[in-house]
Amino acid sequence: MTETAISFSCGGVPLVGVLHKPEQAQQRGVLFVVGGGPQFRCGGARQLTLWSRALCEQGYPVFRFDYRGMGDAHGDFVGFEGVDDDIKTAIDQFFVACPELKEVVLWGECDASSAILFYAFRDPRVKGMVLLNPWVRTQAGEAKAILRFYYLQRIMQPSFWKKVLSFRFNPFASAWSALKLILASRATKPTTSRPQTTGNGLGVAMSREGALPDRLLQGLTRFNGAVLLVLSGRDLIAREFDALISSSDAWQEQLRLKAVTRHDLPEADHTFSSALHRNQVVGWGLDWLGKW
Repeated sequence: MTETAISFSCGGVPLVGVLHKPEQAQQRGVLFVVGGGPQFRCGGARQLTLWSRALCEQGYPVFRFDYRGMGDAHGDFVGFEGVDDDIKTAIDQFFVACPELKEVVLWGECDASSAILFYAFRDPRVKGMVLLNPWVRTQAGEAKAILRFYYLQRIMQPSFWKKVLSFRFNPFASAWSALKLILASRATKPTTSRPQTTGNGLGVAMSREGALPDRLLQGLTRFNGAVLLVLSGRDLIAREFDALISSSDAWQEQLRLKAVTRHDLPEADHTFSSALHRNQVVGWGLDWLGKW
């Protein structure tokens, strides 16, 4: 196995990536897309580096990179909705650096999962997606997730009742906070309409207008490959996504129609930062990659 730093460009802007290549490379590779938080190609808790090495040990070539404005890449940060060109350029470079490749899987966490859903259906080289705790944030969705998961868990904790019994609990402030969340949760309705797929040929970029969950559903609908979905139990972003699909007939329909494998890690945090959870995720990934 070799690890090689590679410099390439997207629209004239220098980007940086690392190629992990096994001695006998398989024809299916994995490209990591980095989330738009305070991360770069190593990932939170270095999980992208560690996952890349684990995948490479099993024969899968891997490429992880910094897109514009992140890590060691130049240029301005464009946000996860504007990285289609970065992903395409990285895939192009991946295929040049690893001529054995015939297809690629895109793997990302949080808003990187969302970026993948925007891009994957456009590129025939992309045959699979690994989506970890996808970002579907709306004001209403966030409020519902807080009400459903934070408040219910909080009243079950001994520390909450200790605070109440010691008269350090302010019921008026808590009631006002809960009321604002209830009002926010009713601001929009869940996605129920079936996505329109006509008139959108392969390679045509998706419109960036409309609610984020609706547009991500369009991306899933247009993608015909395999999907691995992993959700953390101790993560509000994952809980918001879970609440979205639970309340949406359209999302449920697409998850049934597509080749989706779902796993849940109840005790995992957003970045799967413990070795136990990190190893479980890559183990699921390897098992999934070997089945199609």
